[in-house]
Amino acid sequence: QVRVVESGGGLVQPGGSLRLSCAVSGSITMPYSVGWYRQAPGKQRELAARINSSGSTNYADSVKARFTISRDNAKNTVDLQMNSLKPEDTAVYFCKAELPYRAWWGQGTQVTVSS
Repeated sequence: QVRVVESGGGLVQPGGSLRLSCAVSGSITMPYSVGWYRQAPGKQRELAARINSSGSTNYADSVKARFTISRDNAKNTVDLQMNSLKPEDTAVYFCKAELPYRAWWGQGTQVTVSS
């Protein structure tokens, strides 16, 4: 049984920062990637950032230079540091642990950017 749990969401003013954390627990015996996805009201879920088991990262154009994804393999956690937040970053943020043939989603954490 694999469990993915997000934390760290909340309300922040435009220009502010938040740090999200994703904890992966359970029996994943192969190296896995982790993606942070987001879904705004009325929109499709989209990838914000991903990090693979070796630490290579990729970002959506909309978050490049503002968001940083990192992982601690010893703790099985993946963080998403979000800076210079904009109202359009408002969404539910989901963490996804990914293998080539299977994936596990967390329940999501709300991020609201508003003055």
